[in-house]
Amino acid sequence: MVRNDAFYLRKWTSWYGAQLGEENLYILLDGRDQAVPDWCPKAHIIPCDRVDGTVARADKGRINRISDEAAVLFEAGYDLVIGTDADEMLAVDPKLGVGLAEFLSVLDVRTAVSGLGLDMGQRLGEEGDIVEDHPFLEQRHYARLDTRYTKASVLGRPLRWGSGFHRVECCNFHIVKDLYLFHFGYFDMKRLQERFGDADRLAQGWERHLRKRSRTIRLVTRKKALDFDRWTGVARRLQTMCRPVYAWNKPAMAGWNPVVRIPDRFTCIGL
Repeated sequence: MVRNDAFYLRKWTSWYGAQLGEENLYILLDGRDQAVPDWCPKAHIIPCDRVDGTVARADKGRINRISDEAAVLFEAGYDLVIGTDADEMLAVDPKLGVGLAEFLSVLDVRTAVSGLGLDMGQRLGEEGDIVEDHPFLEQRHYARLDTRYTKASVLGRPLRWGSGFHRVECCNFHIVKDLYLFHFGYFDMKRLQERFGDADRLAQGWERHLRKRSRTIRLVTRKKALDFDRWTGVARRLQTMCRPVYAWNKPAMAGWNPVVRIPDRFTCIGL
């Protein structure tokens, strides 16, 4: 579900269309004043009434609408339903040599599964401004291992997502090996500064949220990058075992947020 986010929606439709077939994409427009995209003619575009309110209230309203739509898709015959924000791309480690559809088709998804969250940043002084029509992973090579983006993205049956897809209500979820959720929402300082000036978002109380997210760029710039293959495995096991006492169905890492360098093998996947 998107509003005024054509930059990410273009990447989202391109990536998931190639992985799953554009005819299997469902895009909810937050507000009937939104322009209908013309670059994904086979996708299902669903204009919705605007979800108003503060960030937290609007997030809850949007995820309820999306959970309702997921239930409809299961009823229509889909085996799995994937839910992500427009700036989040699920991808399989290319060392396996399979795409997302083939990878998921052999999993026994009884409730929900997740990829390990990679919050992509920008290493200032080494990586320049993002170029929209080039693959992101050719331009960005560093990520923070952040539990906020280890999300219950893939449902095996009708369930209710929590706000932002961070959990499913009354269920746990399994973090799958070799599956990653790339979050690109805060991977470019120039774009982040431009979003500070978006009057629509500022009116909904997003300023504090956006400023907080610039922390990823600061951490990626100053912290030493660890080996990806070793430390993503450690993070996956830690997130599987550690859950906050106040949210047993969300992952935790005891305050540890290492930075890793994305292996060069990922540049070939076209993301």
